[in-house]
Amino acid sequence: MNDYSLLEEKLDYVFRDKNLIIEALTHKSYKKTYNNERLEFLGDAVLDLIVGEYLYAKFPKENEGVLSKIRASLVNERGFTLIARSIDLGSYIYLSSAEENNNGRDKPSLLSNAFESVMGAIYLDSDLTTVEKISIKLIENCHPKIDLKTLSKDYKTALQELTQSIYGVTPIYDMIASFGPDHKKEFEIAIILDDKELARAKGKSKKEAQQNCAKIALKELKK
Repeated sequence: MNDYSLLEEKLDYVFRDKNLIIEALTHKSYKKTYNNERLEFLGDAVLDLIVGEYLYAKFPKENEGVLSKIRASLVNERGFTLIARSIDLGSYIYLSSAEENNNGRDKPSLLSNAFESVMGAIYLDSDLTTVEKISIKLIENCHPKIDLKTLSKDYKTALQELTQSIYGVTPIYDMIASFGPDHKKEFEIAIILDDKELARAKGKSKKEAQQNCAKIALKELKK
């Protein structure tokens, strides 16, 4: 069996009932009498409530529509996959050899489901306050700035997740040129994927140029 003590360190939580963490980390392909699907169901509901309450307190002046959009940007496969990768969750999951050979440890759907399962397991092993503290800390670590504009337009993160899942590599951002005086600079960035240029774009800062370039690259890959 996998050694999940390092995972407990990353979560800053030690399970009292070790069967819960084992179940949370067991994918259905592992062919046991149990798997993490029920805990995933529970974790999904718990995280929905926790993030909803968190946003309600964080944005007291925003209406229901905006809060729902921000929550949807956080509580989804992409958001949970990002968190799962930040704690190297894929290394601890129990998988069949076939699923592992199929790059299962880095599949967004599998990672996202496992994260929900682990949060569901912590909830059962402790209480809502504990899982709230752990999950919000992980969310804030992965999303230093939480607002609708930032979350909905993070094309770099989306591109990295897509290229990792499809090609197993991350894109390289190559600075092509900069133009204009210091007070009005413009930058040109190219994205290199597997030694080939995928897209090129300009921006008023390097970050803006990278986001613009990633947006174009995403459209190209999705074609």
